[in-house]
Amino acid sequence: MSDLAPVLAGSRILVTAQRRSEELAGALMRRGASVTVTPTLGVVADVDEVAILERTRDLLVTGADALVVTTGIGFRCWLDIAAAAGLDDALVEMLTNTRLIARGPKARGALQARGLNADWVAESETSLEILDLLLTEGVDGDRIAIQHHGAGDPAFEGQLRAAGADVVSLEVYRWGPAPDPTAVTEAARAVAAGGFDAVLFTSAPAAQAFLAELETQGLTESVRRQAQDAHLMMAAVGPTTASPLATAGMMPTYPERSRMGALVRQVIVHLGDHSPGLNTPDGVLRLRAASATLDHQPLPLSPSGLAVLRRLAQDPGRVVSRESLLQVLPGESNDPHTVEVAVARLREAMSPHKLIRTVIKRGYILEVSE
Repeated sequence: MSDLAPVLAGSRILVTAQRRSEELAGALMRRGASVTVTPTLGVVADVDEVAILERTRDLLVTGADALVVTTGIGFRCWLDIAAAAGLDDALVEMLTNTRLIARGPKARGALQARGLNADWVAESETSLEILDLLLTEGVDGDRIAIQHHGAGDPAFEGQLRAAGADVVSLEVYRWGPAPDPTAVTEAARAVAAGGFDAVLFTSAPAAQAFLAELETQGLTESVRRQAQDAHLMMAAVGPTTASPLATAGMMPTYPERSRMGALVRQVIVHLGDHSPGLNTPDGVLRLRAASATLDHQPLPLSPSGLAVLRRLAQDPGRVVSRESLLQVLPGESNDPHTVEVAVARLREAMSPHKLIRTVIKRGYILEVSE
């Protein structure tokens, strides 16, 4: 099966990122997924560009011993601000002779995009690892510029100043409220109701915002149970992003390399050919959050048909009584004929596959292979 085969057909995925969300969603949709993009936070440019430019001009005159780049977006924002003032070429030239420290591969990638090479990269993607490096080496008398992530990090700066460093703070963007708070609430409720197969996160603050929404709506335990039962994939781009999810017991998964492409591949592996399924005489049956597929081909099931199929799949190859199927059907009907109608429509939707067998006076069986 080719890399672009629709292995995610029938799956529903929630993307919580604002930046590069179209790129991420597109990669998933090309493999068959239905993607909903609902940013839990917005990225707001820092309003005090005058102060940023003053510090930039000061750095151009006096230089710095080291620059700490904490995020790719932050570094690019800084260069954009400098470019608007005609200072970007001079800034890049100055950084060529500055020790460059990157907090992870995305920060390193932003440097490389401007022809700069990181002298040291924190593979753990944490500021703590950078702080340990600098304090171990000694920073007394050093001038260190820090491009912060959206939330800032005053404790990081404080420890460097306490060790004798002259710190230049560059907070060029900040996290703002979600562009559509109502959409975030609706997405959280849909996740809790079992409406998604995976939720994707590309930043720790966005993950924290999603968890906060779950807590506000009283949905945390429902989502945690789905994640722990492996019914819901909580996927992060890297360990830093995954940290708040892990603390909340959400069983997050993340790729070895903290890259968007690696995250997409992780989802493909988890929800694609390696995802659990039932071997039937006509192919592999996979039950998604809101659909079912047979060898990655979506089955046109109604909610009633999906409910019946899901119940049959709980006991594959065994008889499931009409009474048991009646309990899972939407609505409050007590008429056994309702089950017969639902099964007939399910068979029609699954045609030409004949995977539902009637056992006279006992119920129905979902046919599976040994």
